[in-house]
Amino acid sequence: MTPRYDYAALLEFSTALGCKAGLSRDRARTQAEVLLEADLLGHTTHGLNLLPNYLKDLESGATKAAGDPTVVSDRGSALVWDGNNLPGTWLVSEALGEARRRMREHAAVTVVIRRSGHIGALISYLRQATDDGRIITLMTTNPLMRTVVPAGGVEPVLAPNPIAFGCPTDGDPILIDISTSAVANGWVRRWAAENRKLPEKWLQDSQGNLTDDPKALFGPPAGSLLPLGGIELGHKGFALGLIVEILTGSLTGVGRTGAAAEAGNLVYLQLMDPEAFSGLGTFTRDTGLLATACRDSKPRSEAPVRMPGDRALAHRRAQLAAGVELHPSILPALQPWTAKLGVQPPRPLA
Repeated sequence: MTPRYDYAALLEFSTALGCKAGLSRDRARTQAEVLLEADLLGHTTHGLNLLPNYLKDLESGATKAAGDPTVVSDRGSALVWDGNNLPGTWLVSEALGEARRRMREHAAVTVVIRRSGHIGALISYLRQATDDGRIITLMTTNPLMRTVVPAGGVEPVLAPNPIAFGCPTDGDPILIDISTSAVANGWVRRWAAENRKLPEKWLQDSQGNLTDDPKALFGPPAGSLLPLGGIELGHKGFALGLIVEILTGSLTGVGRTGAAAEAGNLVYLQLMDPEAFSGLGTFTRDTGLLATACRDSKPRSEAPVRMPGDRALAHRRAQLAAGVELHPSILPALQPWTAKLGVQPPRPLA
């Protein structure tokens, strides 16, 4: 039986590790909350699974523990930050807060960030907006992480370029978080570590041959991820991936330019206020009707039709009630850091 852990104990544990690694307590707690939210929602490759790498980057100086973002441009409803290699979890949370403050004067606020640390699972941020009755769009890329081929190509050009969208309804929000590649890098790494084959042939080897061997991605010679939709429909995922890179890289000014080597992770964040358009009540009634129509539609099997976010939110509620399940690899990967930083890991619930 998979052990479960008290959420508050995990939060304090992961906050303490961040503090010992050099973060202020508020930044360490924000980082811990974002990572744990991913685990609560079932995105276990992008929850505490990422914390060892975050601690490593703080130790090496690749991620800066202290400082503030630099304002590159400010047009009121449009803001460009240089994140100065600060923790991405904290930067995006700060950008969300700034966007919410500016929505007193603007119906939509867009923040783009260059030189951000890794931001974790995009879905982790969505409820911060939808709980306030706001629409959120969030995207990220890294111009140096080239693991995804263009449709019809063999040489990888793009990153997996995830895109997330959150929308309030008169019930549960709609929460969308998808990679624009056929599978995310994190899942491929996990299946490779576990010596498991992929469920489908979502990769190409270096010669362009389809494969379900996750180790083909890493080579040598390195292979590539197919865009979302695979061989037949990958032009659609490729197009979505282009949108993400343009709205993150090109808008920040460091996507494919000479500055790309120092661009770090690039982020696009937009909040919209439905009250400024149809009115929040009208908007959420309509999105609620849309969600209900989809859920009530005739399923093709015994499993009911789900809206994006339904399973994640159910998972979150269950874990908060009964304890958080962690993937078996997570605490062992953190053990060297608990020993080095002198932080006692939490005990499983009885």
